[in-house]
Amino acid sequence: MRKILCIICVNLFMGLFSTGQTTYESKARFEYFRYSGNDQLFKREIDHNRQYFNPILAGFYPDPSICRKGDTYYLVTSSFTMYPGVPIFKSNDLVNWNQIGHVLDRPSQLNVDGLQISQGIFAPAIEYNPLNDTFYMITTSAYGIGNFYVKTKDPEKGWSDPIRLPQVRGIDPSIFIDEDGMGYILECAEPMGGADYQGQRGIHLHPFDVESDRITGEPKEIVRGGWKPETKPIWLEAPHIFKLNGYYYLICAEGGTGLNHSEVVFRSKDVWGPYVPYNNNPILTQRDLPEDRPNKITTAGHADFVQTPDGDWWAVFLGVRPYAFDMTNTGRDTYLLPVEWKDGWPIVLPAEKQIPIVAEKSDLHPDQSMAKVTGNFEFLDEFDARDLDFTWMFIRTPRENFYSISNGGLELVSREVNLEERKNPSALVRRQQHTTFETETCLRFQPIEESDFAGLTIFQNEEFHFVFGKTMINGKVSLIVNRIERGKVNLVTHEMKSGDIDRPLYLKVSGDGPKYSFGYSLDGKNWITLVEKADGTNLSTRKAGGFIGALIGLYTTSSFSMD
Repeated sequence: MRKILCIICVNLFMGLFSTGQTTYESKARFEYFRYSGNDQLFKREIDHNRQYFNPILAGFYPDPSICRKGDTYYLVTSSFTMYPGVPIFKSNDLVNWNQIGHVLDRPSQLNVDGLQISQGIFAPAIEYNPLNDTFYMITTSAYGIGNFYVKTKDPEKGWSDPIRLPQVRGIDPSIFIDEDGMGYILECAEPMGGADYQGQRGIHLHPFDVESDRITGEPKEIVRGGWKPETKPIWLEAPHIFKLNGYYYLICAEGGTGLNHSEVVFRSKDVWGPYVPYNNNPILTQRDLPEDRPNKITTAGHADFVQTPDGDWWAVFLGVRPYAFDMTNTGRDTYLLPVEWKDGWPIVLPAEKQIPIVAEKSDLHPDQSMAKVTGNFEFLDEFDARDLDFTWMFIRTPRENFYSISNGGLELVSREVNLEERKNPSALVRRQQHTTFETETCLRFQPIEESDFAGLTIFQNEEFHFVFGKTMINGKVSLIVNRIERGKVNLVTHEMKSGDIDRPLYLKVSGDGPKYSFGYSLDGKNWITLVEKADGTNLSTRKAGGFIGALIGLYTTSSFSMD
């Protein structure tokens, strides 16, 4: 089982004892956690030796960036205020990905205290420099320390503390290392001299010395507005430069992160420009396709390219699998397609062509022992290992230890922090990766006061989520299901019989598009439905806003309120 680095646990325990924190009495114990996805989209047989599913990373894995060292590829995605930050995967064939950890896995690297859930770490970009055998991950800590990068010789052995870049004031930075060793940092920023219209952005290029880890000169605006300035394009962002056959190619996202999202390309003979746009831009989008098409994927863009050892080019990019018009609870996934070249220009997908759910690639190396990250699968954690699986995350940076794994179970300390606060609650969460899914756990918990709660959450942000579990209402131990959408609605309160209070409690949530059902059992076999087909559109970004997908978690608090 894949593990979060032990140093996380060590740091947290050290912090607990050094600050003199007291031991809390109220704890919730979870015996196991099971998640299974069963999307219609993936209900088809494929030859895993030559075919693959899109998305290659299902669920909340947006803004992918990729690089290669030898025959090994590395991929990172955005994490916002989740901790650890920036999940990192590796692969030898671009399709079968194994998570090897997180880039930002120490509190000294990631401080997202007090931030709203969709703030924090935006659009990481990973780059490998063969001249000094060093990996770089550069990103924006929005509403935090701003732009910074970390580096390492080995992505599986940890990364440096942040190296800040105060001269880079925009978002979506990336690093380009030229053949002569000269370095450059790109960013999306307010156009120099001010914007000509709302939403206009420019791509700025900074000279960067890789030896001294610093920017060495003034930036230049290499593109302003977008590929067709007269149409007033918006949100030109996520810039990446690569070099091929004497040209510097600049690829960028354009059109915003919604349904008009796209990818465009420019090129120049000089790294400083001028950059000429491709006449047949965009090179990737889904915005002009019929709304009623089957197997619909929308919002495609924010791409990064990589070249294989054989000279082929591939693109990773984000997209969305909606269950209704612009409604998705799974967030933005990561996709993969080959890059075709025409008259010296790269094309990811011809105009009006749909992203395929099943795509072809030769020389694939499926490994049945690897945890699945796409398709229909089951994840079962019986908490029988020393450390947490990499798929578990905290909400914001933990400053004290509130969990332990012992005797085949996970224990969470109930603290006076709840999900509606911009703090670090006693919760462990992982991604909802399917539109149709089921999750369950076995809970042992005795509420002492009416502020005590433990159970499951389906979480989108502080103002949009569900909680389902055990608490005390008017002195009676009860099960509750609350739906939160800028206000709390109690869907059901079920008083437990006195003889059942001390028994293990099994909780189950089933999701199917916008409908979520909640049930419980006292033996794990016979289930009683408490709420059937509750409105789950509060978990969609169209309603809730922000940039993440829904998270499913184990949660306890001693500051629970029904109001």
